[in-house]
Amino acid sequence: MDLRIFTEPQQGAGYDTLLTVAKATEDLGFDAFFRSDHYLRMGSADGLPGPTDAWITLAGLARETKRIRLGTLMTAGTFRLPGVLAIQVAQVDQMSGGRVELGLGAGWFEEEHKAYGIPFPKEKFARLEEQLAIVTGLWSTEVGHTFDYHGTYYQLSDSPALPKPAQAKVPVLIGGHGATRTPRLAAQYADEFNIPFASIEDSERQFTRVKAAAEAAGRRADDLVYSNALVVCVGKDDAEVARRAAAIGREVEELKANGLAGSPAEVVEKIGKYEATGSSRIYLQLLDLDDLDQLELISSRVLPQLNGA
Repeated sequence: MDLRIFTEPQQGAGYDTLLTVAKATEDLGFDAFFRSDHYLRMGSADGLPGPTDAWITLAGLARETKRIRLGTLMTAGTFRLPGVLAIQVAQVDQMSGGRVELGLGAGWFEEEHKAYGIPFPKEKFARLEEQLAIVTGLWSTEVGHTFDYHGTYYQLSDSPALPKPAQAKVPVLIGGHGATRTPRLAAQYADEFNIPFASIEDSERQFTRVKAAAEAAGRRADDLVYSNALVVCVGKDDAEVARRAAAIGREVEELKANGLAGSPAEVVEKIGKYEATGSSRIYLQLLDLDDLDQLELISSRVLPQLNGA
């Protein structure tokens, strides 16, 4: 079971904070550092000092880290033209020495589009499908050849399809709860399928759909990695769990029901239940980015139990 750290910087975190968390992620033995792709805070958070761009952040972290994988859950397809996104991700992959992964979604948060003058089209999912075809098509085009695409929303002609990523294949993540179109899209383009903030039962149901779609598309179901994203709140004792829950404005029982919360033993037990659904990777949504002690606790008391140490 891989454990990855997943951050939500739009809630209030500058680059220096993200760099500190990313370095701790690497030093403490986690597999990867991922971040959301949002420009507006949600809920009651103040969002200060203001938003950071996902791919500019990851470019900086690519030069400041050495081992961990870096990526997005999920890049909003509404924020970037697919040809530009292919260039950005390829460049960051080169800067990292081949450690980048692209989570790409349709985009959903209308308020942030209004706040920053970003178009919010109705046909987001159909656009996402074309974006995936273009990004993966540009990367897979042989050097010296050109790439053309003539879709409903995007047209590319005689693209040199450069630059290329450092990796022969940048892993592509697709996720969500949709019962039909999402599994089909994952079967066609994804290396990993992620379901965010889902119960054990809903995870198993959605993984089953994706596996069936993969087989219908001529792939083996286990060609894909299956993963979860879950809020985390771990403490050495009940008092520490309660303190951490209060710090992120949540209730302990709600966190235990909907995420990974409680003692290290409780969290390991619940991770095991997700693993039984076929999940082999969990993104720990860390909401208090100043609480590096929680990362240390997970590293010392949860990771060893998952890895058989």
